[in-house]
Amino acid sequence: MLAATRDTHAMLNNRRPLIGVMGAGEGPDPEALQLAEDLGAAIARRGWGLLTGGRPCGVMAAASRGAMAVAGHLVVGVLPGDGGDPAGGPESTAALDVALFTGMGQARNVVNVLSSRVVVVCGAGGPGTVSEAAHALKAGRPLLLLATPPAWLELFAGLGDGVRPVSYTHLAGDS
Repeated sequence: MLAATRDTHAMLNNRRPLIGVMGAGEGPDPEALQLAEDLGAAIARRGWGLLTGGRPCGVMAAASRGAMAVAGHLVVGVLPGDGGDPAGGPESTAALDVALFTGMGQARNVVNVLSSRVVVVCGAGGPGTVSEAAHALKAGRPLLLLATPPAWLELFAGLGDGVRPVSYTHLAGDS
């Protein structure tokens, strides 16, 4: 029994880490989109998996597009729909290796966070992005804020110790 537990622990520690990239689905600024695409590529170049909300818009699509351009990528999308209707079917996903249809609507934000080793918020988002950041803090996941408004840093830093403002150069290590 102990050997099986050690084997399971070793397997879990050897899994490719998933880095969650969250941000605005609708209306992100061009800087956030470019940062998300670059970040997705940087994550994939390091051999890490990318996890997003999986929709074909905004930061989710940009990060997925960046990662998909790198050989050996793993791009996971956690989608709000159940995959059985046009609003949640394959035609409404970003470029993904794995599409997880939850049927959970916005509650899938918890799945996004709990499945990510680190959560990166890229640019300003709306209530969905704020909920993902708050869930990250509640779950004890490191929360990195990339090009977010100063008020976001003030709010989230006041809620937990795991919040770090970062620049793309710092995060991607491309300097």
